[in-house]
Amino acid sequence: MDILHLVDRLEETLKKSRRLPFSAVRLVDERRLLALVEQMRISVPEEVRRAQRVNQERERILAQAREEAERLVREAEQRARELTADHSLVRAAETRAAAIREQAEQEAATLRKEADEYVFGVLCQLEEELRRTLRVVENGLRKLQKTKNE
Repeated sequence: MDILHLVDRLEETLKKSRRLPFSAVRLVDERRLLALVEQMRISVPEEVRRAQRVNQERERILAQAREEAERLVREAEQRARELTADHSLVRAAETRAAAIREQAEQEAATLRKEADEYVFGVLCQLEEELRRTLRVVENGLRKLQKTKNE
């Protein structure tokens, strides 16, 4: 279940609870709130697993970029060997191989940077969601504790 949906349900439960007259204190159904907190505990690891999957996808993309770069380099080297009969062709092939290698390295660096930015963004969102959820849970627990002490 989506963590934000659970936070919305927790908030809705708190808003629908009855208020004690002349105070900010609300009477809440402890079982409903604890059930929502338990669902949140279950949901948060799923969010973490989702972030891990994003990270794994990033690693897969980087591995593909490396493989493609290596393939391009091998192709360039093979082509250069084929052109060794003519010295001017050899020089041209070496230049082309270097250009292909440089292009492949630039593409790999770009993919790596984009993947890192994507993962960073997802992890920042997850962190913010977790912080909000934790604040909601802490506020709920404080209210429950305050109600319990009264």
